[in-house]
Amino acid sequence: MPTEPKPGTLYLVGTPIGNLEDMTFRAVKVLQQVDLIAAEDTRHTGKLLHHFQIHTPQISYHDHNRQSRIPELLALLAQGKAIALVSDAGMPGISDPGYELVKACAEANRPVVPIPGSSAAITALTVSGLPSDRFVFEGFLPTKPKLRQARLEQLKSETRTLIFYEAPHRLQQTLSDLQVLGTDRCMVLARELTKLHEEIWRGTIAAAIAHYQTKSPQGEYTLVIAGATLNPAVISEARLKAELQQLLQSGLSRSEASRQLAQQTMLPRRQIYQLALSLSDDALSDDGAIDPDAGSAE
Repeated sequence: MPTEPKPGTLYLVGTPIGNLEDMTFRAVKVLQQVDLIAAEDTRHTGKLLHHFQIHTPQISYHDHNRQSRIPELLALLAQGKAIALVSDAGMPGISDPGYELVKACAEANRPVVPIPGSSAAITALTVSGLPSDRFVFEGFLPTKPKLRQARLEQLKSETRTLIFYEAPHRLQQTLSDLQVLGTDRCMVLARELTKLHEEIWRGTIAAAIAHYQTKSPQGEYTLVIAGATLNPAVISEARLKAELQQLLQSGLSRSEASRQLAQQTMLPRRQIYQLALSLSDDALSDDGAIDPDAGSAE
C-alpha cells in the first residue's frame, strides 16, 4: 500500500468513542505525519494527541466556523498540505459538519481517504440484539417539540431498526415522545459505550420511561429501537403463485424466490416455499400464466 499521508489529501480519521485503546495503529500514524489536524474541539483532541505523543499542529473546524474554515482548508490542500479531520469521538462526518468539508473536497477534486474507527451507532446496534441486517440511523431528533413529534410520526411505520443519539438532559422527554411508536416496542439504551461506566439497558419503551423516572440520566446515549411490525396484507393464493412464477422465470431458485417474496409480503417463508413447491413445471403454461386446471400439490 502506498505510504501515507499523501500531499493534498484530506484524511477522515476515526478516534475512540471512549476507550483510548480502540485507537488504530493507522490512525496514530496518519495523525503523526499529516501537516495539520482539523479538530472539532482542539482542547479535547489535544488530550488524545498528548496520550499518543502526537505533536502535529491543530486548527478548529466545527459547526460555528465551517463556512470560513472550508475555503481555508481547501487552499491548504491545494498547496499540497495533508490534513486530518477528526471529531470529538468516532468517525468525522457522522452527526457533525465534516460531511460539508468532504463534499467541498469532492467538488474541488481533492482526494479524501477514510481511516476507519469506532462508531457509537454501529457499536450499539451490534450489542443490542435487535435486527441488524436493515437499520436507519436518525442521529439526534429535532430539539423543538413539534418537529420532534412530527419526525417520530413519520417513523411509526418504519420496519427497519431505528438508531438515535440523545443527550442526557433530553433523554426523559425523548422517551416520553417515543410512546407514539408504541409503548411495547423493544429498545436498547447504550450509555457511555467503551467507557468505565458503560451500561447496556434492554426493555420496552414503557419500561424505559419507568426506569428513568427513578434514575437520573448520565452520559451520552445511543438508542436502538425495534422497527414496526406490520400486519401482512391478505394476498390471494393465485396472486402469490403469479408472483412466484415471475421470480422463478427470472432465474431464481425456489428457495431464493420464496425468501424474496416472504420479505415483500411479510408472510412466513415456509408458507411461501411450500407454495413454490406446488408449482411444478407442468403447472405453468407457455405464456407464463398459471394453468388453472393444474391444481395444487399442497
